[in-house]
Amino acid sequence: MRIDHIGIAVKNLDEAVKFYKDVLGLELEDIEEVPEENVRVAMFRVGETYIELLQGTTQDSAISKFIEKRGEGIHHIAIRVDDVDRSTEILKSRGAVLVYDKARLVSKGSRKINFVHPKSTGGVLLELVERVGRE
Repeated sequence: MRIDHIGIAVKNLDEAVKFYKDVLGLELEDIEEVPEENVRVAMFRVGETYIELLQGTTQDSAISKFIEKRGEGIHHIAIRVDDVDRSTEILKSRGAVLVYDKARLVSKGSRKINFVHPKSTGGVLLELVERVGRE
């Protein structure tokens, strides 16, 4: 396992991208819409890890609700696993509360994800992510 990415909730993805690209000098790897999660995301590679900026695409998306309640900022930490289905089952058997009963395939099938609820982690939302067909 390793840290895959840090997810940061933002109100305006385009403005946030400018900061990370123009001010910090990070290289933008990709911007995409993830309809399964009602978000638009921008990914910046930082070494072997990513910074993921997330903007909600609907008022009722998890990111929009997060920003409304807490403001912009760190939303989650993602841990890369080899098999998210197996990790989901192991964590459930150990008493962890997961957001989804079963892992979801997102990003045009390039990632399989699930989330460990902050109730189980001392207040931090953890994402389990399996990258399908790419590093």
